[in-house]
Amino acid sequence: MAETSGVTASVLKEKITQSLAAVHVEIEDMSGGCGQAYSAIIVSPQFEKKTTLARHRLVNTALKAEVAAIHAWTPKCYTPEQWEKMKADGNAEAAPGKETNGEVVNGTTA
Repeated sequence: MAETSGVTASVLKEKITQSLAAVHVEIEDMSGGCGQAYSAIIVSPQFEKKTTLARHRLVNTALKAEVAAIHAWTPKCYTPEQWEKMKADGNAEAAPGKETNGEVVNGTTA
């Protein structure tokens, strides 16, 4: 049986929503249920005027203990305006890893 980290998608979602005033959060457990790898879509007004790196640092700081307890964490961070434009254009994506085929994640490049 795989060892679990104690981190769950619901814990991550709640903490992100509270810490970053996120208006939309999707969390995907990519580890097959053991809680060691997560991907996320995070939409927050706190990302306004921040670079991708600054957004990731903001998220990682909010989830410091959780990120330390898991093996892999892949956030995609958007402002509400960016997210609404993506949805209007039909480009709103699912959390990375939602379209999987066995061990291969579709839509990624090596």
